[in-house]
Amino acid sequence: MNKKNLQRVGIVFLIFYLLSSPGEAADMVNNAFSQLGTAGNQLAAFVNGVDLGGG
Repeated sequence: MNKKNLQRVGIVFLIFYLLSSPGEAADMVNNAFSQLGTAGNQLAAFVNGVDLGGG
């Protein structure tokens, strides 16, 4: 199987998953965005905590 076929199979599976259980799919998307937000907040806290010694 080449890369193009794998992409097509993945897209078909994603559409099937969305149509067969939309509630679980929505929860998965919400969880993914929540995790991205958490990662962004942690990165911002790290950057704000870095002391560059400029003063």
